[in-house]
Amino acid sequence: MRKAGRPRNQTARRQALVSAAGQAITERGLEGLRIKDIADAAGVSQGSVLYYYPELDDLVLEVHRGAVESYLASRQRSYDEAPAEDPAARLRALLHSGLPSMTDDPVHALLYELHRRAGRSPGHAELMTSLFAREIALYTTALEVGAATGAFSLAASAQDLAHGLVALEDGYGLHIVSRNVALHPDRARELILAHARVVTGCAEL
Repeated sequence: MRKAGRPRNQTARRQALVSAAGQAITERGLEGLRIKDIADAAGVSQGSVLYYYPELDDLVLEVHRGAVESYLASRQRSYDEAPAEDPAARLRALLHSGLPSMTDDPVHALLYELHRRAGRSPGHAELMTSLFAREIALYTTALEVGAATGAFSLAASAQDLAHGLVALEDGYGLHIVSRNVALHPDRARELILAHARVVTGCAEL
């Protein structure tokens, strides 16, 4: 019985350390991250952190992977929970889910902080590439469904427009979490919705 329960216990402990590391990164940033910060956040010893993750980079990569999957799942839920018979409502929900709701939005702040590793780490670069591709796939589906039902009159291919929408989200989002006082989150939403209305020909957005 003890052997059967051990893997579940280790998995839970690893998940707790990943969560604690994410919290520490959000609060201190990657440059100031210390094993002690993670241990304190998890309520364990520094030795326990090193037992499960001898290399800090491996733990940071797990944080990045978890943040990407959680973020994408949240976006998919936002899309799925909007009325299926209303392509404009579904696209609007998707657009809203892609922008930080406030300057200290923890989810987006964590993702932007972790994306900084992409230039120096193939693992982080792969996660960032995967996130971009899957967000484009979400938008492509939303746009294609809208076009197929006659709700949208697309100004370009669904995939090309999806690239543009994701790029706008990323750009506006970076300014928001960087506390650019010239761009309030509500204003960013207005701007991206205005763009979406133009490229889809849908005034209901």
